[in-house]
Amino acid sequence: MKILKNELRSELNIRTEKNFPKEGIEYIDIMPLIMQKESFNEIIQKFIQEIEKKEIDYIVAPEARGLIIGAVIANQLGIGFIPVRKAGKLPPTTVEKRFEYEKEYGKDMLELPKLVNETYIGKNFYIVDDIYATGNTINAIQKAIEELGGIIKGKGVIMNIKELNNNSDIYSIIDVNEEL
Repeated sequence: MKILKNELRSELNIRTEKNFPKEGIEYIDIMPLIMQKESFNEIIQKFIQEIEKKEIDYIVAPEARGLIIGAVIANQLGIGFIPVRKAGKLPPTTVEKRFEYEKEYGKDMLELPKLVNETYIGKNFYIVDDIYATGNTINAIQKAIEELGGIIKGKGVIMNIKELNNNSDIYSIIDVNEEL
């Protein structure tokens, strides 16, 4: 893995595992950045600086690692948080929209929960996740929210694997290429 950009002052502790979760995939584990208080706090502050002037109503984040950072960011900004869950994790009566998307290693199904006492129409959303590879997860979430009438005001990740996408409108703290 080659680091192209790193906005963190904290030590960049990242683990990689070849052929996980399946042959040909190199898994990038950013959990050490979340487990260490210095880098975790720095990541949250970077996102807050990126988001705070965008007039956002909700932070939206997919499970699992996105939920960790998204909830903290929303709490510190004093705005709502929407957890995007894997299919079957929410009671059917609480699901606003279910949608399928293609991951790097297979298809998956996600669900957006119903909002409390309001709809998605006209609300401003910022999507947060851990890693942006092909972008399929974030793009599927964006499409689902827009189909419900919501407005995406931005998208951000801790790490962007640049060689797997050409998205220039995503905020990232760290940019990498998988190959040296």
